[in-house]
Amino acid sequence: MTAKKSPDATPQPSRGSTPASIATGQDKNNNKSRFQQTLIVTLVGSVADLLLAISKIAIGTVSHSQALIADGLHSLSDLATDLLVIYAAKHANVAADEEHPYGHARIETAATVGLGAILIAVAGGISYDAVRRLFEPDLLLQPGWLALSVALLSIFIKEAIYHYTMSVAKKLRSDILKANAWHSRTDAISSIVVVIGILGTMAGLTYLDAIAAITVAAIIAKIGWDLSWKSLRQLVDTSLDKETVAAIHQCITAASGVDSLHMLRTRGMGGDALVDVHVQVSPLLSVSEGHHIGESVRKKLIEEFPHISDVMVHVDTEDDQAAAASLALPGRDTIIDHINAAFTGLVLANSIRRTTLHYVNGQLHVEIILPLALLGDKDADQLAQQFQEKLKNDKYVSHLTVLFC
Repeated sequence: MTAKKSPDATPQPSRGSTPASIATGQDKNNNKSRFQQTLIVTLVGSVADLLLAISKIAIGTVSHSQALIADGLHSLSDLATDLLVIYAAKHANVAADEEHPYGHARIETAATVGLGAILIAVAGGISYDAVRRLFEPDLLLQPGWLALSVALLSIFIKEAIYHYTMSVAKKLRSDILKANAWHSRTDAISSIVVVIGILGTMAGLTYLDAIAAITVAAIIAKIGWDLSWKSLRQLVDTSLDKETVAAIHQCITAASGVDSLHMLRTRGMGGDALVDVHVQVSPLLSVSEGHHIGESVRKKLIEEFPHISDVMVHVDTEDDQAAAASLALPGRDTIIDHINAAFTGLVLANSIRRTTLHYVNGQLHVEIILPLALLGDKDADQLAQQFQEKLKNDKYVSHLTVLFC
């Protein structure tokens, strides 16, 4: 136990964990702008999907191309998912409210699951019809040059829509727009398969058109499954990928004032990510410094990882085991009453300016501050010893520091 003269004693906090969190959700104007951009790019795709769907189905029917008809249904499913994207984007960008403090971004995630399910259902229907025709040769169709021309045109249009939609999706960090972009690209890929099937049929291999239709269905089903699975994982709070988590971990431990971290949790929320972390700092820091460290970690993560929109930093002064041991000690009110009773009889006891408690590894360290003017020509160590003797072998206090300022 020691006595010190301190010209400017910094207030020390009682030991505790200080959460530092600021939700950085977009304001209403940003939400509106995000929806408008999503709406424009989706409507452009919708017009193209509608025209292509009508053309493919009509010409596929006239030209006797089952694969082109299947591709037309794929384009029609694109139109349906475009409407789903618009609905989800409108509601997902509503600002956070009392019932949804983290916002509504997961409406987009749930809609993406639905989009994937629609694709799988469409693939199932196309496959069933194509397999039926393979086993009944009389039902096989004979496409011609007109069908081939429409399929080639579809490749160029859908690839252009893919690039346009993906550029906006990356800008907005929108998973559902990315999904819709890939949906457009699968239409382009399926049209390539259709072209191969039509050319094969025109060359005399009549079964190739049906096989092309099945291949298109497989592509559609694969994309649908990938979209649904990714979104379902997000809905059950699956962590971000290992590489991203490792980068976040490194960023936190490199922050000034952070001794270590003993818990890091991440999850997706629409196109954004949320982080919850427990960082350990020195137990002798002030509450304000601990809070500053937490806010610095939060700011650093948001600046270095654009997709992170919210960070909860829990500032700890001990690991879980030490903290559990400290919980056996009484709280501040009980301790203050206890040491005041122990100091009874000391003349300077009523002059204590401030008492600071530090809970460290199951032990209680106490600091008291006395006015420097009371010291006079007296020896600081002797005065401090009077207080320290009162708490010698105390059942709660293991260390007492007396400061004069």
